Amino acid sequence: MKALLLIDIQNDFVPGGALAVAGGDEIIPLVNRLQEQFGLVVATQDWHPPGHLSFASSHPGHQVFDQVELYGLAQTLWPDHCVQGTEGAELHPALDQHRIEAIFRKGMAPEIDSYSGFFDNGHRKATGLADYLRGRGVTEVYLAGLAADYCVFFSAKDARGQGFTTYLIEDATRAISAEGFGRAKVELHQLGGHVIQSAELLQ
Repeated sequence: MKALLLIDIQNDFVPGGALAVAGGDEIIPLVNRLQEQFGLVVATQDWHPPGHLSFASSHPGHQVFDQVELYGLAQTLWPDHCVQGTEGAELHPALDQHRIEAIFRKGMAPEIDSYSGFFDNGHRKATGLADYLRGRGVTEVYLAGLAADYCVFFSAKDARGQGFTTYLIEDATRAISAEGFGRAKVELHQLGGHVIQSAELLQ
């Protein structure tokens, strides 16, 4: 069975949001069309408590996008974003949610970030997404959402690590950095993942 994973299509990641990805809202009409091609659609949602340690505001003297070490892991410091219960954390209103069977929230532990929909960045705790997909008989996952070079890529990487045949739908994502996304695509290919275009699914 094939599943479509919609990664972090939230208000804070589109233009006007706290951590906007350029053109992030442009993928939503395509994502809505893609949902019709899948028997299972699942979403992830960044869901940080106030004062999360990935926020630059939690580190006096540091600026947004500084690099620090956090409990043994390299950490980029971000603007406050996707804070639990705020409008910025909500799924984008233009996203069709009728087909979304489950939403997996991540980033709730205040001391560790979670780019992937499957694990935190230290792989210390699982979200339960892999077991959920296996329980539904899923063998292939297709990923769309934001941002391509961070949460989409790390989710795709972990999907491969969990044994799923993995496809990243390139035109249904937007990246923070074109260079970073280029490196991510190379690494995903090396792991046995695939980068495709939506036309391959919508023919």
